[in-house]
Amino acid sequence: MVEYSNQLDMAFHALSDATRRGILDRLSRGPASVSELAKPYESSFAAILQHVQVLEASGLIVTEKRGRTRECRISSNAVQRVEQWLSERRQLWESRFDRLGILLENDSPVDAGSPHSETNGDKS
Repeated sequence: MVEYSNQLDMAFHALSDATRRGILDRLSRGPASVSELAKPYESSFAAILQHVQVLEASGLIVTEKRGRTRECRISSNAVQRVEQWLSERRQLWESRFDRLGILLENDSPVDAGSPHSETNGDKS
């Protein structure tokens, strides 16, 4: 469980940066070299390489050296772990909201002494 938690922590840290999310968005369309990933950004190649290293350390991407270039691609396993965690939380909150909705539907009408009640003399 601790390892799972650490992996999620690293993944969410990696996702917290807009440049890294942009890199992941680009990689969702297919593998790319670090140079290709750097093109749309005004950042230096070294800065983009650091972003790639953070993404790789988080497990969200994998890189492979091919000749003089480093090719990057998304790691579907890591993305699925993040997606599963988010899905579990969404299901939990949807269940809670469903129960709250049922509770509110079955609740008695507003008390006559409530300031929002029409029986307090203010029927305007």
